[in-house]
Amino acid sequence: MDLGGFSMFDLFQTEVQQHCACLSDGLIALEQNASDPKMVEPLMRAAHSVKGAARIINLDGAIGLAHSMEECLVRIQKGSETPTASRIDELLRGSDILRSLADHKSEEEARAWLEKETGPISALAEALNLPPKAGLSAVVVAPAVVAPAVVAPAVVVPAVVASAVVAPAVAVKVATPATTPSAAPTPSAAPTPSADAAVLVSSSSLERLLQLSGESLVEARRLESIRRTLTRAKTAQRQLSAALDSLQVTGRHAGDAMTAVATSRDALDEALHQVEDHLRRGEELASALHNEAVSSRMRPFGDACGGLARSVRDVARTLAKEVRLVIAGEQVPVDREILRQLEAPLGHLVRNAIDHGIESPDERVAAGKTRQATLRVEARHHAGSLVVEVREDGRGIDRTNLRARIVSKKLSEASIVETLGDAELFDFLFLPGFSTAAAVTDISGRGVGLDVVQSMAHTVGGSIEVRSSPAGTSFAMRLPVTLSVVRAAVISIAGETYALALARLERIDRIARSELKTVEGRLTTVIRGETVGLVHATEILELKASTQSENSDELSIVSVLAGSRTVGFVVDSFLGEEDLVVRRMDARLGDVAHVDAASIRENGDLLLILDADDLVQSALQLLEQGKLRGDEGRSAISKRKQRRILVVEDSITVREVERQMLMRAGYAVDTAVDGVDGWNALQKVKYDLVVSDVDMPRMNGIEFVRKMRADRRYETLPVVIVSYKDRDEDRIAGLEAGASAYLTKGSFQDQSFLQTIADLIGAAV
Repeated sequence: MDLGGFSMFDLFQTEVQQHCACLSDGLIALEQNASDPKMVEPLMRAAHSVKGAARIINLDGAIGLAHSMEECLVRIQKGSETPTASRIDELLRGSDILRSLADHKSEEEARAWLEKETGPISALAEALNLPPKAGLSAVVVAPAVVAPAVVAPAVVVPAVVASAVVAPAVAVKVATPATTPSAAPTPSAAPTPSADAAVLVSSSSLERLLQLSGESLVEARRLESIRRTLTRAKTAQRQLSAALDSLQVTGRHAGDAMTAVATSRDALDEALHQVEDHLRRGEELASALHNEAVSSRMRPFGDACGGLARSVRDVARTLAKEVRLVIAGEQVPVDREILRQLEAPLGHLVRNAIDHGIESPDERVAAGKTRQATLRVEARHHAGSLVVEVREDGRGIDRTNLRARIVSKKLSEASIVETLGDAELFDFLFLPGFSTAAAVTDISGRGVGLDVVQSMAHTVGGSIEVRSSPAGTSFAMRLPVTLSVVRAAVISIAGETYALALARLERIDRIARSELKTVEGRLTTVIRGETVGLVHATEILELKASTQSENSDELSIVSVLAGSRTVGFVVDSFLGEEDLVVRRMDARLGDVAHVDAASIRENGDLLLILDADDLVQSALQLLEQGKLRGDEGRSAISKRKQRRILVVEDSITVREVERQMLMRAGYAVDTAVDGVDGWNALQKVKYDLVVSDVDMPRMNGIEFVRKMRADRRYETLPVVIVSYKDRDEDRIAGLEAGASAYLTKGSFQDQSFLQTIADLIGAAV
């Protein structure tokens, strides 16, 4: 049987994932509306469909479990059984088991796992055939049974066991659309044709379709340059005709010339008409094809929220809290790749909100709030970006406690922490290993949640903003709507053309050179009442400044928001805005500094799309160190011979703490944002020592150290690894890679960090 390149197990996976999502959401909705028998019907069909799919590939254990779930739901529909909390727990665990079958890579793996878990699965199936218990179910499911994929593996909600003590009065209400997701009809029912039916398409085919559609759009737009060429030829032909008329030459040859001119004029008119018609029609078709290809990448935001209701229910029950989940913007289109990466961050933010932000019912009542908290997850398009916000109406972030945790974890000194504003203070929440929880639990306390959220946002070229007040806390991620097409500002730097995604730009301005000021050796200006640090883009990209830019009385400034600060990049000029088809850099090129992707313009020219995050990090380094070239930005260079240290750290907060400590000790310090940036810095400056983190994007610390030791120039250069990882195996890995010393980030407080530096290279001067 031809299945279009897909195996029977591939089809089984897709069907089970759909039906188990229906079961999970529907069971939670049923728990809140137990009196509505209509809500049971789609759940029965889902269980029946899973049973039929499992029968096709002979998964006997799954067949028996799905049958028991179906029979239980039939009893609930007929009214002979009430959907108690314990019964819903059992049905949800059954859905988890069936869903986990679809998570395996092959049918053989799924069958082996099913045989291994025969005991717990059979016990659950038997429990579903018995009357529901008054309390929580005593059926124990083996730890190997995982929760739905939307729940990140870093935090596992514990299975409910017989000895678990959970307040039975706790309830979670989920605000969902009135219609419950429908499951596939039973095999005996005739399928209803759908105008928007989903089909299986391999991701590689979809990517190729998108690439070809982009190329067809570019080729169609190239006809515009041909039209302009013909227009110039037509103009030249008219000038030639006028010149011949003015000569007033008579005779046969003059007549032949005039005839030839008239013939060429008619031919040019006809050719130009045909090209214009072809251009218009070709661009319409190419644009329609490309738009359809792009839309095929888009999925509704609600697809990333399928497991949130279950996660909210489980976490709230465990913490004895009452939470109402509201999901808004479920139909907002999102790039499927962004949507895939959103699932884990959304799970982290939701659990973080329930655990840290939302109070217990009694605390809420005492504070004059309702017992039930509201947790809102919303997606919307704003200013060309996708904004995903998770907001709760809890107590807000305790800034006093946060400052105390920062100091206790030895991340900064108390005197510095007291002066930090909200934006800088909240940045600490995203550090790996940082948590405000008083104790480590199965839900939180390990500090492995928010750093994942920030990492995801930065990976796709977005950002995250935190706002908090006594009325609640909001985490808002600003992300690109799609990764395949970007609306960009086209700019000129040193005579070359580049692009920057508009979603990353705060504003674009032109200012008079007379408005520039130098503050502590740093080039600045005031734009709309805000002091903005400036860096010439030619310095970041290591290009020679154009004469036009240096002699201009006005400067073109592109401003990018970096945390709580704005960085301005001085460019030659603005060339307009364009929708660019994104083409990722060939993997053989490796990581190219400050370049995110490439595109082809309408005239066929190659255009590099700059990496805003990379530019900002390099700019901040220049601004902090006063390394600005040019008349206004040149800082005085110390003539003392100082020991120079390179700090390689992706966390801006930790990087700044290390830089300040080393500078106070008298060392000259440069910084880099990851291993790639650090390696590039090593090629330009001679350093006496390198300090490196381990977990960094693009090139981690272990890879960075190994690359250094493989180069004869850096074989003996001292390297100190400073990491949150303090296990023996982590230390051994760092030292085996070639590190001179391995320290934990707690060493900042007890001076062992500075002492190790001094032991390796001596005093600063």
